[in-house]
Amino acid sequence: MEFWLLIGGAIILYYAIKVMAKPSKQQAPKSDRQSSENEIRISLATSNRAVTNSNLDDDDLAAFSISYGYDEEKSKNKTQGKWINSGESITIKGQVFSSGNFYFGGKLSSLDGYGTEASLVDDSLKVENKPSSFEDESLGYWPKFISLTPKGRGAFLSWLSGDRSDPETPLAYVFIYFYGLERRIAVDSIHQAVDDAEFKSLFNEILRLKGIYGSSRSFSNYSTRLLEFMCLLRPHVVSYPELEKSPQRDSLLFKHRLATTVSEEKPVPAKLALAWIRFYPDYNLKKPARRCGYEFSQMFTHLYSKKYGEGIVVKPNKTRLKIEYHPASSSLRGISFPQKDLPDPSNLKGPTNKLIAIADECTAELDAYSRYLAKPDTSRTDIEAILLLPDELDDLGSTLGLEKFKKWVDDAISTKNGLVNVKELWAYTKSPLPSKINKKEAELIQNLAQKSGYGIAPDTRYHHAKTSVDGKLVLFPEGHGKYFEPSKEFNEMGMALRLGAMVATIDSHVDQTEKNLLIQIIDHDTNLSPTEKRSLHAYLLWRLNTPSNVTGLKARVGTLGKTEKVAVSRILVGIAMADGKIDPDEIKQLEKLYTLLGLDKALVTGDIHGMSSSKSGFRPVSTQSKDISPASISFQLDESILAIHESETKDVQSMLGAIFMENEPTGEPDETITDSTTVEEESGIDKHHYALFESLIRKDKWTREEVDALCRDSGLMVSGALEIINDWSFDKVDTAVLEEDGDAIYVDQEIVEEIEG
Repeated sequence: MEFWLLIGGAIILYYAIKVMAKPSKQQAPKSDRQSSENEIRISLATSNRAVTNSNLDDDDLAAFSISYGYDEEKSKNKTQGKWINSGESITIKGQVFSSGNFYFGGKLSSLDGYGTEASLVDDSLKVENKPSSFEDESLGYWPKFISLTPKGRGAFLSWLSGDRSDPETPLAYVFIYFYGLERRIAVDSIHQAVDDAEFKSLFNEILRLKGIYGSSRSFSNYSTRLLEFMCLLRPHVVSYPELEKSPQRDSLLFKHRLATTVSEEKPVPAKLALAWIRFYPDYNLKKPARRCGYEFSQMFTHLYSKKYGEGIVVKPNKTRLKIEYHPASSSLRGISFPQKDLPDPSNLKGPTNKLIAIADECTAELDAYSRYLAKPDTSRTDIEAILLLPDELDDLGSTLGLEKFKKWVDDAISTKNGLVNVKELWAYTKSPLPSKINKKEAELIQNLAQKSGYGIAPDTRYHHAKTSVDGKLVLFPEGHGKYFEPSKEFNEMGMALRLGAMVATIDSHVDQTEKNLLIQIIDHDTNLSPTEKRSLHAYLLWRLNTPSNVTGLKARVGTLGKTEKVAVSRILVGIAMADGKIDPDEIKQLEKLYTLLGLDKALVTGDIHGMSSSKSGFRPVSTQSKDISPASISFQLDESILAIHESETKDVQSMLGAIFMENEPTGEPDETITDSTTVEEESGIDKHHYALFESLIRKDKWTREEVDALCRDSGLMVSGALEIINDWSFDKVDTAVLEEDGDAIYVDQEIVEEIEG
């Protein structure tokens, strides 16, 4: 009997819900403080006795009732509800309301066929004065003015009589007010009961509310949708460009704009294509695109326009556009939108695949920039950030901080041939002055110059030399370019200029004749490209204004053969004689350089005499170099112009290239690598933390207790160890590999792959 009674109760419940429940519709908004469990309340009673599984009598009957929040109070007001216009003054329960924009009266039916309009303010109902912050259980899933308790109505009227801008007001009151605006627009305005001036005023009011209460995702979504609906209803009156840039996944406005463009067989412009990729439900923007939204938009627009010009043309498809407005209010349903017969291309895979390819390319280009911004205490205006921007966003880099730097460089080029102090340039990096210009600092300077459209000398990539904090640099227009590869002739010329500058600066004074000679060496070499010549002119200027040294030369020339050493000695003598005289100091310096070359310094005077008495100028004269023919020398002095010619002797050319291409020794003593430091030298992290890293990457998630146990085994502290590993990860791939979230520690396996890559 109990079993059949339960079955019967279930059947009764089913039919009660089917008959009494409201028609299905889009879920309406609820108060942020209410759960979805309040959506429908079902109460069960049995003849004033509790129902249990063990004691149901035959005559017990189950009674069911369904309600939506609190029951509507019986209204005594027979006045037909009317719209109170903005600025219209009215008194309710002793309170003056001067802002309008709500329905007032006693009779205004809900358009869903159930009860009274949710937003109707009825002054015949009981009201108790309460501040707008008051809330009670009557603020249900679909709040209605008539269903509020007297205290709840008092709180709502308190908010309505004010400036309606308190962000702490319970959201249900805001929604009741919003329901009235929604009905005025979605119903009255379609039937031409609202003129354009009021329509625009209502649009601005919804924008205002969205700005105050838009932190609620529910209110933000519904207000955005209503604003879009208004733009479609009267595009000649209101517009909202921001909605078109980043449409929601169910954007009415975007779908209509795209459908109209495709229907008219016009190209899809870049902005609409960008909105499409944000709208498309089967594609999610990756982290760089989300973190760097503006930069992504600029990059996408640039690449799309570059590839497709005015835009792709999409053939109209058979699926038709159907725009449906799903209201927030429980009092509204079946809102029809007068629309043309248009295609709906929004979910087409062909064109969206093209857009996805561009979006993925933009994401990859912005990855390094995005990772930099993910680090603590970083900013888009940091020089390091600007230098990581893709080339396509150079204009953006200028606006972020490169413009002042460019003006300074242009002034230095026009007034000082680009010669500047390192400290002056470093000030534009907005970073503390380092103690040394090491690889990292040199790359920052080079990248800053390149990003701004200039070249720099010395550039460690091409000139194989570096400056010092107290030294100088030379900037030159256009720079080396992104894909510059120095030729063999460039490298040989660089070595010749270095040697020549060493001789020219012997007496700490550069004679103009010697300088002109070195300049002519560059200008008269037809094997050099214009870019190489600009670079070498800058390099020569830097060498002539930087104290000479022989760092790195001794080790290099020690491996040269006798033929190559004699060829180098001839270059030195030729430069020294360019001004038509040889000073004692120059002879002493030449003797030192001969000694450095492993040649007898006594050969200096003989070689000088032999060159000065030779018409062709550049000939070997020492008896120890009889095996050297004029054809075997790479450099000749011809009527004051030293020009470079191709040598028939490959040994000399190879020697010059080999000397130039070797890296400059740092001058620092070598450190002995022991077994205990091998891992640190190779990977950048000590062996204990590296071992912990290798243990952690075995799985994606660890508890803090598990990691603590691993650290204890290695004699490490958890927090410090995780920080060291993340710092190391930043050095390797510019992002953290470990993430702490409460008691859980996550391992980013994609970053692990990059580190181990």
